[in-house]
This record gives sequence, structure tokens and C-alpha cells, in this order.
Amino acid sequence: MKLLNFKKNDSIHLGIKEERGIIDVTQAAADHALDIPADMMTVIEQGAEALKKLAGLGKGSLPAVREEDLVFCPCVTDPEKIICVGLNYIKHIAEAKMDVPLFPILFSKFSNALAAHNQKIALPKTAEKYDYEAELVIVIGKKASCVAKDEALSYVFGYTAGNDLSARDLQMRTSQWLLGKTCDGFAPIGPYLITAEEADPDNLKLQCTVNGELRQSDNTSDMLFDCASIISYASQYMTLKPGDIIFTGTPSGPVMGFPKDEQQWLKPGDEVTVTIEKIGSLTNIME
Repeated sequence: MKLLNFKKNDSIHLGIKEERGIIDVTQAAADHALDIPADMMTVIEQGAEALKKLAGLGKGSLPAVREEDLVFCPCVTDPEKIICVGLNYIKHIAEAKMDVPLFPILFSKFSNALAAHNQKIALPKTAEKYDYEAELVIVIGKKASCVAKDEALSYVFGYTAGNDLSARDLQMRTSQWLLGKTCDGFAPIGPYLITAEEADPDNLKLQCTVNGELRQSDNTSDMLFDCASIISYASQYMTLKPGDIIFTGTPSGPVMGFPKDEQQWLKPGDEVTVTIEKIGSLTNIME
């Protein structure tokens, strides 16, 4: 199932993507007094029970909204934690000329960094080296503490596409990466959240284009630490909760991996699109 959030009358509505368009779940629940979850967080928390209730909506007579008419919101709007993994693709580690990590490199972003599909993202005037990073994003569905690797994927609600936007000069100013990672709008996700059974997270093609030019193209099979390993590792040190999101790292191709004389940093007007197999395409314009 493909789920999404969109704005309507200054509120966030839950939608289901179907071939004929987008089913407005929130509106349907209100209009017909349906016993269904009407917001994304409730769906994530209720898991299989909620999805079972939603399964029949697309096949019914409910009207569909044209996707082109929607104003998207982040598919998860209020995660307690936004966890990110650095240097997690073999070829990206090689191009960055850095040592292969023995453990997942974890850092964080804050919720101010969340942005939606088609949202314009303002580049701060306090930096110059703006970079893109196409990433598969995990959405946690159940409370997870000290889980084993072979059980870890059972704690996943679903997956979405993300762009770990980075201001490299701010990121490298100190030994802590946070400043260059959590500028406003630097964690766009979406447009859709697919449920876990829809995809194999260890075998998904992902790409990034800038103004239509292909910059990144790889498969999640190139991850150093796969999704199960990341979840299990993080859960040993912090309790993961429903709605938490994990950016799983980026493949080769970010600007920072190019020789200095070939680096083309993002600038206002650039259109960046992250496409992940079975999920869809996330597009943002820098300004």
C-alpha cells in the first residue's frame, strides 16, 4: 500500500495512492463516519490492524483526487527521532577516501529539517557547499529495544525516499556533523510511504538527478550495513518508537566525492530528484 500526507484546508490529510488517483482517507472518515484511522501516525501505530481497515477503500466508490492538485506534506510529520547513517555504501566510502567503518556511523537531524515533495528548500546564506544524498528511509512501526538482527525488519512499518541534504562546509567545520545536516528543510522525504511488504530493502534501485542530469545510480545491495543491521545496532542504545525515521546512507556520486575542480555544488534554482524503485520520485527545488 502507498500512503501519503497532503495539505487540505490548513490541515494534514491522509491519502492512499491508487491507479485512479488519491483517496482522501481523512475526508472519507469524516463524511461517512467510517471506523478507520484518519491520520498517518495512527496507521503506523496500529500497523496491520489499520492497514486491514484501509485496504478496501481504494476499491470502493469513494472519489479520487488528482495527484497534480495536491500540496504534499512529509509522509511522516512528527518523528521523535531522525537518525542518519554516514558512509554506508561501499563505493561511496571508496570515493570519499575514508576508512571503512567497523560500526554504523550514526548522526541525527531535527524535525525542522523535514520537507515534502515539491517543497522549495531555501539554502542558508551562511554556507556555500550544498550537496545532495539520495537515500532509502526506514519508518519504524513498533517499539524496538535491543532487537536481534534477524528480527529487526519485523519492526519496520515501511519505507520512503529521502534526500540527506548537506552543507559540507558547515558539516566539516567541526568534528560534529550536525550543523551541516539539519538546516531547515534539509531532510525532504516522500512523496509516498510504502508498507514494508511492498519492497525488499536490500535490493532497491535508487537514483538522484540534478536538473535532469544523472548524478547517483546504485542499488541498496551495496550497503555496508543493511537495514536490519542498522535497526538492530541503533536499538541497542536507544529505544526506537513508531514513526521514527532512519536515513540509511547514500551511494556514490555526491558532489563531495568529485575532484575539487569538478565539484558542482547545489545552487538556487537547481531541481533535485531522488527516485527509488517501488517508492517513487521525490523532487525539490533549491532557492
